[in-house]
Amino acid sequence: MTFDLTSISLIAIGYLFFLFGIAFITDKGWFPRRLISHPLTYVLSLGIYTSSWAFYGSVGLAYEYGFGFLAFYLGIAGAFMLAPVLLQPILKLTKSYQLSSLADLFAFRYRSSWAGILTTGFMTIGVLPLLVLQIKTVVDTVLIMTNNEQPAQIIGIAFCLLMTVFAVIFGARHTSTRNQHEGFVVAIAFESIIKMIAILAVGFYGIFYVFDGPNDMEDWLTSNKDLLSTMHTTLNEGPWHALLLMFFASAIVMPHMFYMTFTENMNRRALNTASWGMPVLMLIMSLPIPIILWAGLKLGLRYSPSYFTLTVGLHEGSEWLTVLTFIGGLAAASGLIIVVTLALSAMCLNHLILPSLPIREGINIYKNVLWIRRILIIAIVTASYFLYLAIGTDQNLSDLGLAAFVATLQFLPGVMGLLFWPTGNRQGFLSGLIGGIVVWIIGILVPLVSGHSVLDFYDFTYNFAGQQSGYLIALGATVVNVTLFILVSVLTETNEDEQATAQACAVDTLTTPQRRQLDILSAEEFRERLAKPLGSKTAIREVDRALKDLQLPLHEDRPYALRRLRDQLEANLSGLMGPVLAKSIIDRNIPYKETPVGGALDDIHFIESRIENYNQQMTGLAAELDSLRRYHRMTLQNLPMGVCSIGGDGEILMWNRAISELTEVDEREIVGAHISTVPDPWGDVLQTFTEDESTHHHKKTVEFGGRTHWFNLHKAVIFRDRQIDSPYTGSIVILIEDLTDTQLLEEELIHSERLASIGRFAAGVAHEIGNPITGINCLAQDIKYETDNPELKDMAEQIIEQTKRVSNIVQTLVSFAHAGTHKSQRSLGPVHINQCVNEAINLLTLSQKNQRYVEFINHCDPELEVIGDAQRLVQVFVNLVGNARDASPDGTSVVVRSTASELSCVIEVIDEGHGIPEEKIDQIFDPFFTTKEPGEGTGLGLAMVYSIIEEHHGNIQVDSPAYPETGKGSRFAITIPRHNNDNDDDPERPEASE
Repeated sequence: MTFDLTSISLIAIGYLFFLFGIAFITDKGWFPRRLISHPLTYVLSLGIYTSSWAFYGSVGLAYEYGFGFLAFYLGIAGAFMLAPVLLQPILKLTKSYQLSSLADLFAFRYRSSWAGILTTGFMTIGVLPLLVLQIKTVVDTVLIMTNNEQPAQIIGIAFCLLMTVFAVIFGARHTSTRNQHEGFVVAIAFESIIKMIAILAVGFYGIFYVFDGPNDMEDWLTSNKDLLSTMHTTLNEGPWHALLLMFFASAIVMPHMFYMTFTENMNRRALNTASWGMPVLMLIMSLPIPIILWAGLKLGLRYSPSYFTLTVGLHEGSEWLTVLTFIGGLAAASGLIIVVTLALSAMCLNHLILPSLPIREGINIYKNVLWIRRILIIAIVTASYFLYLAIGTDQNLSDLGLAAFVATLQFLPGVMGLLFWPTGNRQGFLSGLIGGIVVWIIGILVPLVSGHSVLDFYDFTYNFAGQQSGYLIALGATVVNVTLFILVSVLTETNEDEQATAQACAVDTLTTPQRRQLDILSAEEFRERLAKPLGSKTAIREVDRALKDLQLPLHEDRPYALRRLRDQLEANLSGLMGPVLAKSIIDRNIPYKETPVGGALDDIHFIESRIENYNQQMTGLAAELDSLRRYHRMTLQNLPMGVCSIGGDGEILMWNRAISELTEVDEREIVGAHISTVPDPWGDVLQTFTEDESTHHHKKTVEFGGRTHWFNLHKAVIFRDRQIDSPYTGSIVILIEDLTDTQLLEEELIHSERLASIGRFAAGVAHEIGNPITGINCLAQDIKYETDNPELKDMAEQIIEQTKRVSNIVQTLVSFAHAGTHKSQRSLGPVHINQCVNEAINLLTLSQKNQRYVEFINHCDPELEVIGDAQRLVQVFVNLVGNARDASPDGTSVVVRSTASELSCVIEVIDEGHGIPEEKIDQIFDPFFTTKEPGEGTGLGLAMVYSIIEEHHGNIQVDSPAYPETGKGSRFAITIPRHNNDNDDDPERPEASE
């Protein structure tokens, strides 16, 4: 059975367009989102590992090495089973610093452009045999299906053109070169399903059609032991260990595996699923391999065992199986070529092209990067085709595949050093890599291309499978690599920059970044600084993108936030143009200030945030130390006393809850800012205190919120280096103790003591005044009863009344001084308010203070009666009306009016004066508080009024201004119980003695 080339071409093109359709509808959002980000999709996309060499070459490997072919599947499975300690740290690094390739990772870790350049160059050369293998398998399968009726070169050219077009369509059709290609990932996952179905179908066909079932297959195996002698070779013999090591390394170092495992990872947790999902997938793909080999041997196929997967169906005349197998092989070859070219083009772009190209103002860097990448894709596919022509069509698939795996194995020591050996440096890495690659070129690449060894004394036709030299060269190159890496690293010094990145990359090591000052003051300046190297449009776009990633505003000026913005910009530019060029641009245009004597300070806040993200991975002593750290941290956060920590450079490092509530400044807004940016009055208070030599400030007064507050301030200086006796080498911890309530309580106690003193003084005054007043009263009574002159009688009566008033005033002063502990013993009865007001006005009219004209108007109802003490109520109105008179300008009036309800009445005293300030209204009834000039008031009048009204079971309210339209005047409104004639005998009528 044969196929014509047109049919095969239509099948191939149709399949690739179908694959592109899947990617297209995914990118358009027509594919369910939960399936795109599902861990199973990620695991299936990792099936890119099963390329043509696995789909076809694994059968040939099984024929040559027996069950040693399992090394191909066990190696990759073992790497993913070690994902928590091997792959997860690399994933974290690639996502944190946006490293898109192994060359980016090495350039970042070893801080060397040569690390990126050599990795890119050697990787491109080393992977070319694997690309040649894909081309060869497609060409060979087409030739087999068409019975060798077409020239191989034409088929190869057509396939390479087709791959170039689809590589550009899949991975280089958008200007945004750093976004993940979701559609591409889904398409690769779909390819894995096709490969799995195809190879399982061939295995199923072999068992039930080539053999008559499992029993028949077992009988055939028993009777053909000589034919299958290699299957019985023990794994301790042959190149088993070398193969296992190579396939283990491929999970990390192969460009297509790195690209799908890390760069296109859309869900970090999916790697946890891949740690068991990938071994399961490899198990499924490996099960049919020996069955296909046995089926091909039974059928006596004249083709190479590497193509038994295709030729079993072709020999048996099964058209559907042959087409399905061809599509599976095409999926394996096309997927790997597309992914490898995308990965290699990114590496070449970042490490070979962009560093040598000047970036001019006004140029569209994104568009240029895209077109350069397309050209690189074309160049890589073209180079693969020419190497295919140079190697020839007779080369064994296993040899091609193993040559690529041996080459990429030379990058494994660098990865292990990156993760587990911080002492390793760039000199050691570069020396080891060059040594390993040189051995690979001499021992494998040259013989592979030329067919002869370059060693004069060792002339043989290269055959990896047939000679033991192949895997010995693989092990030898690796030994040379590791030896040079270790020796050179030990014998040479590592600079500080490389030591810092080594800490960032090493497993189980937390970074200790430094708090260094930037030569920049705001986020807006980043645009200006980057406009020259990147162009204005690119600079604006990159800065805005970094601000969006960090959720920071454009006007951000906190030093800590600016350092984070700088790091984020470097990471973003690393994803665009590689870590070396990105670091060079950032260091040159956004530099740090020179580090002062004593070195830069540790960035405590950043370390805290990193530990928070890392705490899930801590075990043993590290976990216990972290628990202790959390305990002390929560102790400081929950202290009822304000605590803040300020670095020697003035940057705020800590701001606990108490100080947040006190200052109304949120921790998230102030931590990382300079102390000078703290809102007043706190910024001035804290900055002054930090600069003061004293370590304590007692009863510091601070005005905020419209009132005075008192605080105790304490500070302690934490030195970073005791040998440097300066507070600027460490941080200052400040404690703020709020004493406001305590101070107010102390003043209240002082006030109470003052009132007690006044009470004692008043009692003495009352005793001393009492005798003269009694004498005056007796003389007035003698005059009243001994004279017949009406005028003298009236005058004597007034003297008697005033002596009674003096006695009442003294008694009231004593009662007030005792703060209500002794209530008046007088009974309360009906009192005419109108009469009380008139008497108060008459008394004030006699006062010498009335030097200006103020009219008194009494609008109180003459019939209105209240329950009270007439003398004490007169005192109330004398104080209220007198204060109203003193506050009123000439030509105005003071009005007293009343309103009544069934149970109470309201008496209002209204003036047209300047009013009472709003902030003082709450204080006017406090003893000794007065708004009058010194010497014009004692501050006891209104306090006495308040006490008398309270004894009358009433209340008093103040409104100022009384006339809102003019903003003038004050209104004092007294509410007291009303007297009703029908309640005269009410036994529950309130008395003052109650």
